[in-house]
Amino acid sequence: FCLMAAPGKVAAFRLPPLPTIGEIIKLFRLKALKQLSQNFLLDLRLTDKIVKQAGELKNAHVCEVGPGPGGITRSILSAGVEQLLLIEKDARFIPGLQMLSEAAPGKVRIVHGDILTYKMEKAFPKHLKKNWEDEPPDIHIIGNLPFSVSTPLIIKWLENVSKRDGPFIYGRTQMTLTFQKEVGERLTANPGSNQRSRLSIMAQHLCIVENCFIIPGQAFVPKPEVDVAVVHFTPLVQPKIQQPFELVEKVVRSVFQFRRKYCFRGIETLFPENGRLKRTEQLMMTANVDPTLRPFQLSMSQFRNLCNAYRKMCDEDPSLFVFNYREELRQKKTTSLLENTGQPEQTEEENQL
Repeated sequence: FCLMAAPGKVAAFRLPPLPTIGEIIKLFRLKALKQLSQNFLLDLRLTDKIVKQAGELKNAHVCEVGPGPGGITRSILSAGVEQLLLIEKDARFIPGLQMLSEAAPGKVRIVHGDILTYKMEKAFPKHLKKNWEDEPPDIHIIGNLPFSVSTPLIIKWLENVSKRDGPFIYGRTQMTLTFQKEVGERLTANPGSNQRSRLSIMAQHLCIVENCFIIPGQAFVPKPEVDVAVVHFTPLVQPKIQQPFELVEKVVRSVFQFRRKYCFRGIETLFPENGRLKRTEQLMMTANVDPTLRPFQLSMSQFRNLCNAYRKMCDEDPSLFVFNYREELRQKKTTSLLENTGQPEQTEEENQL
């Protein structure tokens, strides 16, 4: 097998003849582990298409997350990258990746580790750093993520975007990642869409988020029960909500707590029982938000107003920010248990939470 340039184009870099991805899987007796939600992508036309969504990679520095048997890895190398950092948690894939590394001398660095704990601050050379206001640096993150990791990882990276640390210490590093189709739809959902969720607000207030294309489930081995979305992220120069990540996350999570009810019902959970109604009304009036809107109907500017108004209230009463509605519910239930011999029934609130 040899990667070829398209007709009329000169390949920036060509890998020498290598076993196919299917042959690598057989050679090293690799098997996708269901408990790690692993799915292999063997079609190199699709891996090329994913890599193309990342933009111009010639002479770029790329980090690939969870390369597995190395399908996307080959497409990245064929794009003519300067350096490729591979972060793989599953030791079974390392020998196959080392074979690729030997085929591209000096270009590949393999790290056997977990992307959720790997320190990205030192992943790339310092000279690649750019100011946040400049064009994005020549650094890209690409990954066909296991479903079990994709959501916690993007939340972690969005927090890094907000704080300009982790992989974003180098500037507005771009990401091209795969998600379960439904998660991809949530990430890009507009106000009024049934898919609009906490993830929509957290992603879109920090990044330009593009749902590039859908890969049908049958393209993967083993075939997952769902299709897969390829999503591209470019951090914004200015976030749409200029408040700390933790505050935005708390407000947005509270609003979507009861997504089928009016938004004031979720906003109430920001405040202790004593004075809850009055403070909820105060917040909604200050933010100029209609309390009878459903959470998914709220626009980004309405979320911004809510966060700004809540920040002002927290500045006036610092105990507000550390208030935990679930903890209050638990304490009420414990008190109720002490007062009654029988166990109280689970409340509707607890069921929804």
